[in-house]
Amino acid sequence: MSELPDYVLDPNAVLKDANAAWRHGNPPDYSKTRAFYEQTKTKTHEPGSLPFLVENLVKNWEIEASFKTNLSDWRTVDHNVYTVSVNGGERRTGHHMLEVGTYNALLTASQFYDPAHNTFNDSHKSFKRMMPTFAWEVLEVYSGPPVVAFRWRHWGEMKQDYVGFNSSGEKVKVEAHGGPIDIEGVLVAKVNDKLQVESLDIWYDPMAMFRQISKEGQVSSEGSSGGCPFVQG
Repeated sequence: MSELPDYVLDPNAVLKDANAAWRHGNPPDYSKTRAFYEQTKTKTHEPGSLPFLVENLVKNWEIEASFKTNLSDWRTVDHNVYTVSVNGGERRTGHHMLEVGTYNALLTASQFYDPAHNTFNDSHKSFKRMMPTFAWEVLEVYSGPPVVAFRWRHWGEMKQDYVGFNSSGEKVKVEAHGGPIDIEGVLVAKVNDKLQVESLDIWYDPMAMFRQISKEGQVSSEGSSGGCPFVQG
């Protein structure tokens, strides 16, 4: 295992990159998220197993994609070929994700949220304030390198109100219900011989999170129409 890169052995490996350009000047603090993960995860992967390595790779990729502002500092991807596609859509580069943010790159326009009406900073305020800890785990791995296919789970608790701008440009607010938000999906990652990501194909239901956010039905919006864009059913 000593021959493997640190970003597949330690979920916090890239947090130690002191010389990287970090979005807020310093590496972020993931201690609360890691503690929540340990308390509520459904899988415990054997150290050195394929699910263990894959889980650590993706966790380090998420840190870099969210908080490292220079693509050249990302150690988890092959800079020359790295792209991401969501639900079979257009392939996007790392520079695109740096510009719009991870949430905007992965979400689609809806009556709850629209990447076109939310900046990188807006998106992080909307989701990180609502759900301070958003843990992630690998559930099953179906194939090994160089094409790694696996099922994943992303979960947290709605501690604060959700506030964001929807596809009509209206500000939407959903009162916090304090309950769980739990989504799953499938990801296919192509990796090189250094286990760096060459491409990601992410498959999931973008509305799954919003259906759970609004499950109590306490939704309000404000905009030029003065009406609520939501329909019952």
